[in-house]
Amino acid sequence: MSATTLAAPLKPGQADARIGLRGHVRHTSALVRRNLLWIRQDPESMFDAVLMPIVFTLLFVYVFGGSIGQALGGGQDQYVQYVVPGMMAMMSMNIAMAVGTGFNQDFQNGIMDRFRTLPIGQGSVLFAKIVVELMRLLIATTIMMIVGVLVGFDITHWGGLFAAVGLSALFGTSIMWIFLVLGVSMKSAQSVQAMGFLVLMPLQFGSSIFAPTQSMPGWLQGFTDYNPLSSLADSARGLMVGGPVAHDLWVTVGWSVALTLVMAPIAIHKFRTKD
Repeated sequence: MSATTLAAPLKPGQADARIGLRGHVRHTSALVRRNLLWIRQDPESMFDAVLMPIVFTLLFVYVFGGSIGQALGGGQDQYVQYVVPGMMAMMSMNIAMAVGTGFNQDFQNGIMDRFRTLPIGQGSVLFAKIVVELMRLLIATTIMMIVGVLVGFDITHWGGLFAAVGLSALFGTSIMWIFLVLGVSMKSAQSVQAMGFLVLMPLQFGSSIFAPTQSMPGWLQGFTDYNPLSSLADSARGLMVGGPVAHDLWVTVGWSVALTLVMAPIAIHKFRTKD
């Protein structure tokens, strides 16, 4: 076999049949390193992960904390205990949206076309994106918790804190697969972002993240009962400050597993077959 044949580009998806698990792990690690180096060269890409948790935590605590805290039977301190765990759900959704826009931009720049001709596992490209965005999610969550403590949040269950972070990462991963599908399917990063906001806004504000749902209209309460962000927010509160956990935790895990099982194969298939 000639060197020219060995160097010939492979068709998208052709390499996967030849590459074992160790190869996929090696390729994913190399692509993770590439993505991290790109962030190092473009530190502005971290602004959303660094500034968003600071801005939103301060905004909701100091603008809405007094009035909603009174409704909870306390004041601003009571609202801090309520909203900070719930905002983990918001972090997971907002960081996930960045996966889709960045993925789409890579297609527009031609980077993904090059990746699909290389003799690497096609799924490795997507898994590397997920790993790097999970790192960004953990950074955003850490910053949010630091700001939360500075404004008065009292961590009563440290084990529960780490469990809540893990649950948020699990759910955030499942949402990232949805945005990867949008990133590979839509024509521009602006379209992905617009679609993301159309989905995110009703899910976030039609949930128990920022305020209790008891005072909402009956039809909206029905929506919040099935909203996975409500389950994630309520389970994070239970884990971190005490309260019922089991039902909301299993609902969140169920949503995460179901979304991943459905959307991950679709994302990988669309990546392999995109024209």
